[in-house]
Amino acid sequence: MKVMDFLSQETIVVDLKSTDKKSAIIELVEVLKSTKKLEKTDEVVNVILEREKLGSTGIGQGVAIPHGKTDVLTEQLGVLGISRKGIEFNSLDGEPVNIIFLLVGPVEVVGQHLKALSRISRLFKDKFLRQAIKNATTKEDVVKIIQQEDAY
Repeated sequence: MKVMDFLSQETIVVDLKSTDKKSAIIELVEVLKSTKKLEKTDEVVNVILEREKLGSTGIGQGVAIPHGKTDVLTEQLGVLGISRKGIEFNSLDGEPVNIIFLLVGPVEVVGQHLKALSRISRLFKDKFLRQAIKNATTKEDVVKIIQQEDAY
């Protein structure tokens, strides 16, 4: 499984406007709506915010992977957002988040969802990749960076 299997250039935001966790999640879910991959955003936002109540998905080192499963989707979808200022996300290391990878999928594909989460977290363990994505100024640059790393 490759990250670009569930992420597309049109679902990358290189300059998030949001300044807090909830509005960042809403902003990223709205990207799915604007790309016609999702009709109703409320259900997805609620699922992700409920998951956040269980524990922050801010995994540290400036990365958060908010995620959830819902019956309003038929496929796994990802949205990648980059915040220049950083967003307080209650991360495990207490640091603000600059890279948010939101992942949502259908309820019935638990295995696929876990594989996708695992792939994303492995990808972002690389500090050079994190820095390159954080510094990227275009969606095309982000795609190239991920595709290079995804090849392995």
